[in-house]
Parts: sequence; C-alpha cells; structure tokens
Amino acid sequence: MRAQPLKGIKVIDISSAYAGPYCSMLLADMGAEVIKIEKPGEGDPCRTWGPPFIKNESAWFLSVNRNKKSVAIDIFKPEGKELLDDLLKDADVFIENLKPSSIPKFGLAYEQVKKINDQIVYCAISGYGHTGPLKNEPGYDLIAQAMSGLMSVTGESNGRPQRVGTAITDIVTGMISAYGIVSGLFQRTITGEGLFIDTALLDTDLALMAPRITSYLASGEEPIRSGGTDSVITIYQALRTADEDIVVATGTSGIWKRFCTAINQPELIDNPDYCTNEKRKENQSNLIDFVEQILIQHESKYWLQKFSEMKIPAAAILKVSDVVQLPQALAREMIIGMNHPVAGNVKIVGSPIAINGDKVEIKPSPLLGQNTNEVLTDLGVPEYRLKELEKIGVIELYEENLNQQVK
Repeated sequence: MRAQPLKGIKVIDISSAYAGPYCSMLLADMGAEVIKIEKPGEGDPCRTWGPPFIKNESAWFLSVNRNKKSVAIDIFKPEGKELLDDLLKDADVFIENLKPSSIPKFGLAYEQVKKINDQIVYCAISGYGHTGPLKNEPGYDLIAQAMSGLMSVTGESNGRPQRVGTAITDIVTGMISAYGIVSGLFQRTITGEGLFIDTALLDTDLALMAPRITSYLASGEEPIRSGGTDSVITIYQALRTADEDIVVATGTSGIWKRFCTAINQPELIDNPDYCTNEKRKENQSNLIDFVEQILIQHESKYWLQKFSEMKIPAAAILKVSDVVQLPQALAREMIIGMNHPVAGNVKIVGSPIAINGDKVEIKPSPLLGQNTNEVLTDLGVPEYRLKELEKIGVIELYEENLNQQVK
C-alpha cells in the first residue's frame, strides 16, 4: 500500500481555473477525498482551455484534476446550496476562489460556513486576499506577475518585460494554500477548532520576489532585466558554446576553481579581478566575455562531459520534447500515464512528493458530474429526488454526461 497521510480527510472544493484546483490536487495526491463541485452543463472553465484537447478533454484540465471526484451541482440555486451545506456538515476542508465581495450573498463566507461546521478548515484563494484596497478586484496569474515586479526582472536586458513561461503564480499559490490547509488540520488536532486561511496570487508573487525586494530595500538599487545574468553568484547563468547555450553554476569557491581548471585557465583563480565572488560580480561582463570566447571553441556536448567529470554543475537547456524523455524524470515517475475514460491513455506530470520511496497512486481526472450519483446517494439523497433535481437543472447525473462527452 502506498502511504496516504491525508486518508480520511474530506475536502469540498468549489474553486475553478488553476490555483484552487492545484491546491486540492495536492491534497488528493496525499489521500484526501476531494469532491470537486462544478456547475451542471459547464463545469470548471478550465475544461475549455485549449488547444490542445485530447478527444475534447483539455490538457490543462487533465494536468490539475487527478485523484478527484466531480459532482455537478449548481450551488447558486437554493436546492443546490442546500446540497452543498449537507456536504459541508462532515467535511474537513472547504476551498473556494470566489470574489470576496460576492461570498456573503451566496452564504459561503467563513462565518456562515462555520455555523454549519465549526471544525472546518476554510481556505479562500483570491487575487489580492480578503483585506486591503484591492480585495474585491478579480485576480489573474498574469496580473499578479506584473504587479509584484516579477515581470520587471524577467526577460532580456534590451527587451520587453515577460511573464514566466508557466502558470507559476497559480501553481505556487496552490502549493502555499495546501501548506496552509495541512497546517490548519494539524492545529485542529490540538484545539478542536477550524480556522480561516487567506491566500492571494499577489502575495505569492511578492513572496517569490523576496530576494529581489529585500535587496532593493537594502541597497536602493532598482533591479532590472538582465536575461538571467543577475544572480548574486558569478558565474551562474547561460553561456554560449560552439552550438548551443548551456548553464553553469559555480556556486562555491571550490567549484569556481575547478571551472577555471576545466577551461584551462588556472590563472583566473588568483586573478585579483576574479579571485572572490564579489570581484567576479563587479567584473562580470568582462569575465563572461572572456569565458565565452573559450567555450565557443567546442560544442556543448564536449563541455558538459568535461564539467561532469570535474563535478561542476552544468546542464543543457532542454526543450519540453526533451524533458518528457529525460531518464531522471522517468525514474522519478514525474512523467506518468493515466487511463482516462474518454481521452484514453494520457501522460501527465506526476507528484513531486515520494513517501517511503513511493509516489502517489494516480486516478484520472473525472468527467463532469462523474461522481454526482455516488456522492449524493451516500449523502442520503434518494434516487427519485436526484431525478427531480436533475430535471430542474440543479445537478447533472453521470450517465447522460458520460454519453454526451463520449459522443
């Protein structure tokens, strides 16, 4: 049996898009029962994100919703809200990403949910959090990257600001939210009481910018884009070779000395312009120009082999098509397959956590409403009532939904 440290924890997740679902996926990976509430007939908007689609299933959706159950309930109708309240009565965790100003009118604010279940760990994920002048504004990954300064330091020095090339804000906000939830569950074992967790996309990116912001506060120097050459360590960047760029990280004085030996320039070790990291940073431009004139004499494969032999951290800059075949990624089960009922055998990125040497068990992302019957029946809703609720558009049952998606 693979370890499931959150087995027995019940999560009700009404969030959509990416940050909230990423959070609940991490909890599901650890064994929690995650019930994903989606709107009948529509589902999570992430289901429409694409291309690419795999037999009408969004690759983005498949990447972030494994190990969950999907229950199609319109929680904004009275009958749907009643079903949600019943689900919340014995839940351990509630995750939402609604706009803070709209939550009370739906009866879903923490104080309102607390009256249903005072032991619940409630996690609110939003663009700007539940306090501050922007609390009621909608939030997006791109906007947070811009407002946090992250884009101002990303890109070539003579180019335009760039967003990071993945949904980093959403993903890390999901991680931080999961950390907050697990911490809340731990505290609950001591106090017996639930609590309110407030995470925000902008806060996440400000946290990611901590070294850059703190450095600015200490020096007063505005960080600028540098094409990835702005590390406090030198050399710690991409370097040209005869064919392709590689990255080299001379993170210690010992590595720096080995690097000088590897490029057959031992005199650099005691050169007063480069003998310490501080000096190398001061003279970085001249140093990089000099080193690259040496590296361009051979192809990247030559240098990577030499650096490996001398225990100098270096790597090729892989394309995604290379990454999915990387032996280390495959050995660590970071590229895995899941058998989806519509999309078939789909490959996704696995969990970065191993417990007792094992990665988590993977169950495919659910179809819209795939578990509506199961979950509501377990809740005590009789079959005739399910049919009634489906007829008035409050829920969507599995059979018809499956047939529709297969078509």
